[in-house]
Amino acid sequence: MTLTGRELTLRHDDHEAVVVELGAALRSYTIGDRQLLDGFGAAERITGGRGQILVPWPNRVRGGRYRWQGEELQLPLTEPTHGNAIHGLLRWNAWEVLDAGPRDAVLESGVWPQPGYPFALRVRVEYRLGDTGLDVTLTAWNVGGTAAPYGVGQHPYLTVGTAAIDEALLTVPAEIRLRTDAAGLPVGEEPVAGTPYDFRTPRAIGDLRLDTPFGALARDARGRTTVRLSHPSGGHGADLWMGEGANYVQVYTGDTLPEAQRRRAVAVEPMSCPPNAFADGSAAVLEPGGSHTLRWGITPWEQ
Repeated sequence: MTLTGRELTLRHDDHEAVVVELGAALRSYTIGDRQLLDGFGAAERITGGRGQILVPWPNRVRGGRYRWQGEELQLPLTEPTHGNAIHGLLRWNAWEVLDAGPRDAVLESGVWPQPGYPFALRVRVEYRLGDTGLDVTLTAWNVGGTAAPYGVGQHPYLTVGTAAIDEALLTVPAEIRLRTDAAGLPVGEEPVAGTPYDFRTPRAIGDLRLDTPFGALARDARGRTTVRLSHPSGGHGADLWMGEGANYVQVYTGDTLPEAQRRRAVAVEPMSCPPNAFADGSAAVLEPGGSHTLRWGITPWEQ
């Protein structure tokens, strides 16, 4: 029995990815016998946000409160330990399967006007496996009559097969990190240069605890930023690339997860906006009929 609804299995050569109906979450991705994601089993609940889509905001909103066009709004406090609203409204909804091909899957859902978010959206995710790996496109449309604040992200956990991630090599091409308080909300920013958070060149994670948003992302000629997790041998790993619509990345080493799951993988979360974006005004504004797209993907590699 599956606890996450219908499963869609995508295959291309020796690549295989599984997407589930619940939240359109990415359950697993393998190449041959190598696991690229620390996901969840077919008979397991989703925990720790694994593979989930975060919409219409990623990360946290302090106290769930924000002001929009002169109105004070209150979101449900879905992170009660810190009194925050976290990771949006569609994680636990069943998404409609629009297409399920041998190497493609398209799912769609909607946000209806509700307390704390009185706006109407349609949201679509497209997964595709190809020669270079997995590509993901997340698009939202404002189908209501008023402008809406909007943010989006996703929450995969990368693994390189080590029992713990301390010796794994991490590369994050970011110039700044956002300093956060005990509730995980930004309180300022600082350059990473000269700090333990400088992963612009690959180095071991060690015992550093990360639940850290990074910004000012360096991009290549295609406009992409790539976060790399490498096996300690340097022989294989996974690149998580972020393209259109991805302006921040959250890196989380899982230190607050249940002990059996702690520090066994690294969550690399592409995000359109920083934490607390609804409250600080940095979220995108979707006008009626407007849309927003975020593109990201995973490219496995081996030397």
